[in-house]
Amino acid sequence: MSKPQFEHIKIEEKKDNYYVIISINRPDKLNALATDTLSEIANALENMVLNKSIRCVILRGTKDFTKKPAFSAGADLSTRGHPDIDPKNLMDQSHAMYIRHKYYDIIERFPKPIIAAVDGYALGGGFELVLVCDIIIASRRSIFGFPEINRGIAPFNGGTQRLIRNIGKIRVKRMIFFGEHYTAEEMYNWGLISFLVNDDDFEEFVHEKASWIGNAPTKSLFVIKKAIDYGTQAPLNLGLQFEQLGYAINSQSKDAKEGVTAFLEKRKPQFTGD
Repeated sequence: MSKPQFEHIKIEEKKDNYYVIISINRPDKLNALATDTLSEIANALENMVLNKSIRCVILRGTKDFTKKPAFSAGADLSTRGHPDIDPKNLMDQSHAMYIRHKYYDIIERFPKPIIAAVDGYALGGGFELVLVCDIIIASRRSIFGFPEINRGIAPFNGGTQRLIRNIGKIRVKRMIFFGEHYTAEEMYNWGLISFLVNDDDFEEFVHEKASWIGNAPTKSLFVIKKAIDYGTQAPLNLGLQFEQLGYAINSQSKDAKEGVTAFLEKRKPQFTGD
């Protein structure tokens, strides 16, 4: 089967370390997100679900920037989206947002860890894309924010919902109401960013963390991600049921047996992803 061809993204596989880099490749637009961009990211991920040699994904903006470094500066407001959507029809407009939500949801539900490697701008829809990733690594020069209010619009690609679950309602209202930019250090202090890295160390650090996950026990990461993402949406007693089922599933993996055996034998485990 031939590999799908993409216009808005580039894919690079690091086979020795079991991870893949998906780069948004629209440097002249600061990697702005058209609906097709989101569709390509979602389609690429869906093609990776059953690939056993891919255990981790890095999502980032292209390193070959032509203007300024950017993860993504937000939605591409110059594109209309689906040609059949009537911008004056409320039902059509609601459906347009349903389509975009669908792609963000597919990315968020991807069963393997996704690292958002943020170097530069992560604004609007780009910031919302960061929020559907599992680990956020940001360079110190990175800038975050929701500037939509300055254009008379709003961050409705999940921005009003997902960020609250990370940093709380008061901070989210401040960010969205005023449309200001925030430094990576501010976002780190608010608990949004997993790792804050000096600019010169960024590439090496991202590779190091992706390699660690790529060589970690895959099934353990699978059940951990499910338990955290879905168990925390339910009452505690149901979340604990997720843990019990996750433990049962993971106990049958070869990596679980290898990890315990290596610990008892006082050696480094050799995980295979099985």
